[in-house]
Amino acid sequence: MKAAIYSRVMEEAQLQEVQLFFDELENQKIEPVIYKDYFTQINDKVRLPANSTTFEKAEDLGPEVEFIISLGGDGTLLDTVGFIRGKDIAVMGINFGRLGFLASIGHEELQSAVKAIAKRTYVVDKRTLIHLDANIPMFGSVPYALNEFAIHKRDVASMIKIHTYINGELLNTYWSDGLIVSTPTGSTGYSLSCNGPVVFPDSASFVITPVAPHNLNVRPIVVPDNTIISFEIESRADQIICALDSRRELVDKTVQLAVRRENFCVKLVRLSENNFLQTLRNKLTWGLDKRN
Repeated sequence: MKAAIYSRVMEEAQLQEVQLFFDELENQKIEPVIYKDYFTQINDKVRLPANSTTFEKAEDLGPEVEFIISLGGDGTLLDTVGFIRGKDIAVMGINFGRLGFLASIGHEELQSAVKAIAKRTYVVDKRTLIHLDANIPMFGSVPYALNEFAIHKRDVASMIKIHTYINGELLNTYWSDGLIVSTPTGSTGYSLSCNGPVVFPDSASFVITPVAPHNLNVRPIVVPDNTIISFEIESRADQIICALDSRRELVDKTVQLAVRRENFCVKLVRLSENNFLQTLRNKLTWGLDKRN
């Protein structure tokens, strides 16, 4: 069995746990395929299994790679989605970051997580993606996102007008700093911070959330994910910002944009005792009385 290992950076405080992680991979006879930049950082600090290899891009991950394990926070896990591109690779996120909605496995569960992969005692959640179509090339070979697509005004610009259509029919014209279209997975991310609702991962929907709307009676709306959402933008500035998760591009305001559900899903691996409701309660501290 092979598993790809991805991380952005290793901090010195993580050294002992990272060593424990690679030791457990070796114990469970899982061959690590390590992201090259990360391999360079840890090669002289961590004793790696002798059969370790590296990868740089999605094309380097062959069919023998069954998993990609993310060591970091939610942002690190989002990076791994760009390596999948429809391949049958499951994603496991081990949280070395802060909140950890997606990378929900704590770093104290390292050994349990690796054993779960080896013994196949994990649970797989299929998460839908959002796909961007445009009349110009955008975001290279990864025009999709796990969390959200967003349109923003430039930092120095005044608010923009975003004419938004559902299957060609006008939904609303948003006067705002921007607009977010999130997947159910992304409903607990940027959309939530802009007062969007939390929706269940299997709800087959998109959440459209304005960013700082001028009209206070404009609220987020949930629409089915079998629709096509398209946009026309008016702005005093010549350019706007488009974002897929943490990736951003500056484009002309005349660009034609539409989003839809991607043709494939991402398989997120979790330990059987963890689920979405537990994550909500733990990460958002629901049900806790902070007065005590």
